[in-house]
Amino acid sequence: MWRPPDCSPELLAYSRRMAASAKRILLIYGGHAGGRTLQLVQAVTMGILQSGEPVELRAQPALDAGADDLLWAEALLIGTPEHFGYMSGAVKDFMDRTFYPVEGKVDGLPYAIFVSAGNDGTGAVTSIERIALGYKWKKVAEPVVVRGEVDAAAMQRCAELGQAMAAGLALGIF
Repeated sequence: MWRPPDCSPELLAYSRRMAASAKRILLIYGGHAGGRTLQLVQAVTMGILQSGEPVELRAQPALDAGADDLLWAEALLIGTPEHFGYMSGAVKDFMDRTFYPVEGKVDGLPYAIFVSAGNDGTGAVTSIERIALGYKWKKVAEPVVVRGEVDAAAMQRCAELGQAMAAGLALGIF
């Protein structure tokens, strides 16, 4: 088996143990390529990666994610733009497609929401939280709602959401 010359067998064994014990986070998102929500997804992702916690991240558009992804996850992050005071159609589609196949199998799944809002974001948040009650998921953070253009403060809040999810999951808090 090939390995880098400076990688000791102990480090390789540690790396395998960490990978085997890594907690799994699913990040699904709606929105358009190059849009504000994608900027927030990138910030959340960077927060998770920079947390240093042993987590595996599966980030994918909501239209590409399915029940198997949700069953794989030990935590869920949902990113959506606000469309007409509601979540994106892609996120709603994900929830419609996965609800019955995972019913009773994801109870207590820790989740958090981030929203790119042109208005106040409350409709998007409320609709996701209402559906999450049906799934019996557990909200572990207040939603991050970014109104208008994405600035450095918004990126920081999203990075902190990612870090908090990774740390809380890795430490067994969630």
